[in-house]
Amino acid sequence: MKKQILIVGGGTAGTMTANNLANKLMPEINRGEVEITMISDSKIHVYRPGAMYVAFHKAAGHEFIRDQRSLLMLEVDFIVDKAVEINAKSNYVKGRSGKKYNYDYLVLATGCEVAADRIPGLQEGGDWFYSYEGAKKLAKKFEKLEKGRVLVTVNFPKTPDIPHQCGIAPVETTMMLHDYLTEKGIRDNIEIIYTYPTKSQAVENGLFLQAPTSDVLPMIFDSINVKHKTSFTLAKVDPETKTAYSEEGEKIEFDILMSTPPFIAAEVIRKSGLSKALDDEGWLPTDKKTLKVKGLENVYTLGDTVDLSVSKAGGTIHNQVDVLVDNIAAEMRFGYPTESYDGKVIAIAQMGLQCGMPLWYDYEEDVKPTPCSKLGSFVRLGFNKSLYWAAARGML
Repeated sequence: MKKQILIVGGGTAGTMTANNLANKLMPEINRGEVEITMISDSKIHVYRPGAMYVAFHKAAGHEFIRDQRSLLMLEVDFIVDKAVEINAKSNYVKGRSGKKYNYDYLVLATGCEVAADRIPGLQEGGDWFYSYEGAKKLAKKFEKLEKGRVLVTVNFPKTPDIPHQCGIAPVETTMMLHDYLTEKGIRDNIEIIYTYPTKSQAVENGLFLQAPTSDVLPMIFDSINVKHKTSFTLAKVDPETKTAYSEEGEKIEFDILMSTPPFIAAEVIRKSGLSKALDDEGWLPTDKKTLKVKGLENVYTLGDTVDLSVSKAGGTIHNQVDVLVDNIAAEMRFGYPTESYDGKVIAIAQMGLQCGMPLWYDYEEDVKPTPCSKLGSFVRLGFNKSLYWAAARGML
């Protein structure tokens, strides 16, 4: 009987998984033994890291958008339908259309979404670069900015040990902002304040989640005249007075609030009953080695919806995909998974408009800062424009 593999989500994680599974299982597909289906609520595919370049007028945005069907191998059946129900007992996912999609193996690649409304006033008084709409709004504000203060805030999930989306992004954009204002010739007129929250697993009085990076950030920020403050956990924003208040009892006035907002799992995951995450954030309980959803033998997950203590970023997904794909293929062929994810994350951070910094870490070893260079930035920009699309198609 033909085995059904169902992938929910058409972002980076879902697209790479679908194409790599199709490549891996091509013999079974050709024999009519396996069928791969992806459902997504959109017919377009968005490369989300490109949004921060839009915020600083270095991209328009359209160059980071593709037709989803064009990125998928022909062996992948693609259906535009929003998943609204997951029934892990009966092995089906129900779409908004009313159709039920049965599966033998399920991959949940539903990502996460901005939940700015979880901090009073942030929706009205803050800005962020995690979506193209938000980045375009920021770009307009930066274009008009002549003097004043830009406040950078970072918000973590309430669930312990889970990082926010793309951990290095607030540092990247702070340094990109410095370069952008310098290019405009108004850097001396703008005060930039980078803040970092109190977080139980963060280093004490730190500016980043991992100690090696946290230790060097004060020196880096001081060198470009970026003020920095630890233990500033954003509690509320007053849009009228443009004031940010912290849980620790401080307040900072701003002209622009560039925030890393709260994130939560997709609605279908939060309502699925599969997660017991605090504050109804919905992160899926994930086996850190196999990438199975805990308690479910035929359901896998990866990317931004997991509850693992690794960055919710593309550099994580690229390393998770091979493990997940090999494990599903091994289960179908041998009856058991064979690979183990080591928590590896590899990426190049855009540390300013013309400087790229390679970084990598895993479950056992924290990220170690390395020198950034124009060559690193060249590689990062090249990945954005070309290599990402090859990777999404399963070619890298």
